[in-house]
Amino acid sequence: MEKKVILFQGDSITDCCRDRNYAFDLAKGYPNLVMATLNMDEPYTYTAYNRGISGDRIADLYARIRKDMINLKPDYISILVGINEVWHGYAYDNGADEKKFEMIYGLLIEELQRELPGVKIFVFEPFYLHGSATCSSEQTPGRWEYYLREAPLRQAAVKRVAEKYGLLFVPMQQLFDAAEATAPHEGYWLYDGVHPTEAGHELIKRQWLKAFAAIKD
Repeated sequence: MEKKVILFQGDSITDCCRDRNYAFDLAKGYPNLVMATLNMDEPYTYTAYNRGISGDRIADLYARIRKDMINLKPDYISILVGINEVWHGYAYDNGADEKKFEMIYGLLIEELQRELPGVKIFVFEPFYLHGSATCSSEQTPGRWEYYLREAPLRQAAVKRVAEKYGLLFVPMQQLFDAAEATAPHEGYWLYDGVHPTEAGHELIKRQWLKAFAAIKD
């Protein structure tokens, strides 16, 4: 039986320091946790690629759509991207605004659906918590307020893209907010407010598997 191909796509949260010299390296984050469960429960059913790249924004994903998406001929694609738009917007005044982000995301999905008929795509809501990479300080005045204002705009844009193109939208912000209430120590789930700890990756894995169960053949 030919294995189904799963593609994990995104930024550093997906990348998680994967080995670029090994095409099938899943790194140590949620993609690896997901495949550990799938390979245990459904042996010889799936093969997977992690093509997350640290620092990537939606335009970066679109720029490498053929090499790192279409050419891999995936049956399933999960995409987690968007928080770097906020980071670049605050730090460099260079993040795609809400409308541009949504437009480029839509172009990405249109091309994937055109080039990969039958591919099943699910898109994850970008997320954040208060932490060293998101908080305001003397060196980063107004940064937390910027995240509070701008991150929800990208989250809403991802949901609109999902609705427009018939994709499964996977909510994450409320999940992390609720998790933080159970373990409120700053950095427990996202060590800097953006990047997951082991517990944070486990949380993503569980949500990923729920979403996958809803769309898989």
